[in-house]
Amino acid sequence: MPVQISIGNILSSGSFTVYLLIACSIVSFAVIIERVIYFRRNASLARAPFMKLVRESMYASGHERARLHCVESPSAIARVVHEGLCVPGADSSLARGAMERQIAVETRALEKFTSLLGTIGSTAVYIGLFGTVIGIIRAFGDISSAGVGGINIVIGGISEALVSTAAGILVAVPSVIAYNLIMRRIETAIDDMELCESELMDIFAGKR
Repeated sequence: MPVQISIGNILSSGSFTVYLLIACSIVSFAVIIERVIYFRRNASLARAPFMKLVRESMYASGHERARLHCVESPSAIARVVHEGLCVPGADSSLARGAMERQIAVETRALEKFTSLLGTIGSTAVYIGLFGTVIGIIRAFGDISSAGVGGINIVIGGISEALVSTAAGILVAVPSVIAYNLIMRRIETAIDDMELCESELMDIFAGKR
C-alpha cells in the first residue's frame, strides 16, 4: 500500500527542524516587509531633484528656506542635508562633520535587521539538512527494528525527512534574494547621502 504524505503528517511527525524553519520563514518575511516599508518612507526621495531644489532655495532665500524643504521631505538624504544647513555660519568643516555623523546614524537605521535576514538565508538550508539527517537515521532505525519485510512502512518516514531539506531551501532562497536586494539598496542610499554631502559643500563654497 502506498504511503500518503501530507503537510499534516509532516507537522505531526514532530520534527523540530520543520517548526524551526516555519519560524524562520515568518521572521524572514516580517523583516522583508518591515524593510520595504522603511525604505519607501526614508530612502525613496530622488537625490538630483531634491538637491536642485535646495540649491535654488539657498541662492534665492538663504538657508532657512532650504531647511524648510528638508523638514518637509521625510527622507534620509533630507535629514543629512538638514544637519549641514543647521550649522551656524555654514562652517564647512563643522557642516561636513555634522553630515557625516548623520550619515552614520542613517546607515545604522538602514541596516537594521539585515544581519538577521542574512543569517536566516545562510543557515536555513543547513537546518533543513540537519532535519533530513535525523529523519533518515530514525527511518533506518525503524527498518532495523522491523526487518526487511517492514521497509515499506518506513518509506514514508524517509520522504518526510527529505521534506526538511526542501523546506530549508524554500526558506533560504527568498531570504538570500531579499538580503542581496536590500544590501544593494542600502549601498545606493549611502552613495546618495555622500553625494548630497559633497554637493552641499560645493554650494557652501560657491556662496562665499
